[in-house]
Amino acid sequence: MSERLQKVLARAGLGSRRGLEDVIAQGRVRVNGELAVLGTKVTAEDRIEMDGVRLDTSNWASGERRVIVYHKPEGQVSTRSDPEGRPTIFDRLPAVRSGRWIAVGRLDIATSGLMLLTTDGELANKLMHPSSGVDREYLVRLHGQITPEIVKRLRDGVELDDGHARFTDIVPHPDDDPEKSNRWFYVALMEGRNREVRRLWESQGIEVNRLKRVRYGCIFLPSSLKQGGFVELSQRETDDLAALVALPSVPVPTMTPQALKDQARRLGKAVRKAPLRPERRDSEHAPRAPRSAVTRDRATETTATDWSSRPSRGGRSSVSPTPPAKPTRRGR
Repeated sequence: MSERLQKVLARAGLGSRRGLEDVIAQGRVRVNGELAVLGTKVTAEDRIEMDGVRLDTSNWASGERRVIVYHKPEGQVSTRSDPEGRPTIFDRLPAVRSGRWIAVGRLDIATSGLMLLTTDGELANKLMHPSSGVDREYLVRLHGQITPEIVKRLRDGVELDDGHARFTDIVPHPDDDPEKSNRWFYVALMEGRNREVRRLWESQGIEVNRLKRVRYGCIFLPSSLKQGGFVELSQRETDDLAALVALPSVPVPTMTPQALKDQARRLGKAVRKAPLRPERRDSEHAPRAPRSAVTRDRATETTATDWSSRPSRGGRSSVSPTPPAKPTRRGR
């Protein structure tokens, strides 16, 4: 089956469709030795070159889309390789039959939490682009005097070195104690500029001493997924994610029975070390997600994507398959 060249290049993670149309128009792409033009269609058998470099087309005709949730620990970098030899998130990922994993954004080395990776480059680019309006939510521990005026300024927006930035919402954790030197908040924003959460707080003289991403769009970090572990999204969750950026459903490969068992074991027996979130046993004190969170009732599902429970302000909530951990002094 043939597809438009810019769509194939976008799926491979080489850019957005519109940006790749400009690349084609500039004469930088050749198909089977001939200069490509807008409207050119290709198949997996065609030889495609961009800027003189041949591209691997082995996975473009598969018509499959895979997405995984990875729980990044502190100390790992989000790049595919690191000149300093530090561990990367790609060291622990499952193999793919063809193509490669493409990270949806990055987390800096000192930040932990949820990372999405996909084999669909177009999906990755759409989810990362600020125009798509896909929000990210973080749990942050802060040191400093946090006043209502500071919170208001960060909601309204401040000027950073690379332009105007703001949190779309700031919600105190239910266990946050204003009398303590360390404070806990959930924050959300619509873009992923370099160290943006840290820089926003630092602009107000507040130190960020722990940072963890807990949500990307409609996908939450599973409460029982240990650091360094991953789970693969089902067809339903993958379609929900694609719908956020107006992309159609694409088949998700069926997992083998053994893969399903391995995934259930990773979730069912995972125990987090040094939990970041100061949790409470009483479910009525579950932390609130920012108002833009998408939550759904998962009580009847037993797949790996039973996301952690956090009621939204709209009143609906998702249900976690495991009870919360006991409170820890270390978490506070």
